[in-house]
Amino acid sequence: MDSLGIIPANIKSIETIPYLPISFFKTHSITATKFKPEVVFQSSGTTGTNTSNHFVKKLSLYQESFSKTFNLFYGDPSQWCIIGLLPGYLERENSSLVAMADELIKKSKNPYSGFYLHNHEKLYQALVHNEIIEQPTLLIGVTFSLLDFAEKYSLNLQFTTIMETGGMKGRREEITREEVHLFLQEKLGVPVVHSEYGMTELLSQAYSKGNGLFSCPPWMKVLTREYNDPFAITSKPKTEKPVTGLLNIIDLANLYSCCFIATDDVGKIHKNNYFEVMGRRDSSDLRGCSLLTAGD
Repeated sequence: MDSLGIIPANIKSIETIPYLPISFFKTHSITATKFKPEVVFQSSGTTGTNTSNHFVKKLSLYQESFSKTFNLFYGDPSQWCIIGLLPGYLERENSSLVAMADELIKKSKNPYSGFYLHNHEKLYQALVHNEIIEQPTLLIGVTFSLLDFAEKYSLNLQFTTIMETGGMKGRREEITREEVHLFLQEKLGVPVVHSEYGMTELLSQAYSKGNGLFSCPPWMKVLTREYNDPFAITSKPKTEKPVTGLLNIIDLANLYSCCFIATDDVGKIHKNNYFEVMGRRDSSDLRGCSLLTAGD
């Protein structure tokens, strides 16, 4: 931090912490100490782009983070049937999203839990079965695959929670998050659509239980920075009007990489600490898990 003229001992607030540009995970090995990683998570990226690499010293740290977060937002996984609809992620190695979903599926211990990939008929039968027996079910899926499924089948789901993770991956025309949610609500009969906000470079996730408003676990915080000044950081709005800017994230689970990340996501922070993700900065790379924009 000497090159920035910042003395760590003089930092008195989170707004004055320097945040690492997320693109550095594509070009550098971001580690806090020297170690042999148990796993290296890689971003999906798109054809012709470099992928991010997150060197994880202890896989158990990631597992503890997402498990505690899931319990905080949704309760014990053993009370759920957890279904993953994640083509594009399952078909490659080292996806942090697949690692999380796989562990939650194991913890659910439900015979219908699992990854359904492209088998939409099997997924339909599982959802119908769970509705009949009133089994709480979480269907977590990449956006384009949820849309593909909803185009084929109409349901009236009362015991199923639909959670989209973002991600068109170039498979479909880009539409707003509101349009995606309205279509899924209409076709699948759910009152709201939940969302997960996570990325390869973070070991924690934020969740939305509707309307695209995300909240974080206690060890994660979202701030905004101005588009043309990376050091102009705001942690919370001073008025009722939300603050709009590029999102900076504090993730204390990133113990052995970097806890302070400057993302390329554009978003809003509301006074009640909820935040929205509105899309990506134009100059940034498209990422497989984030090719979903939000309306104004």
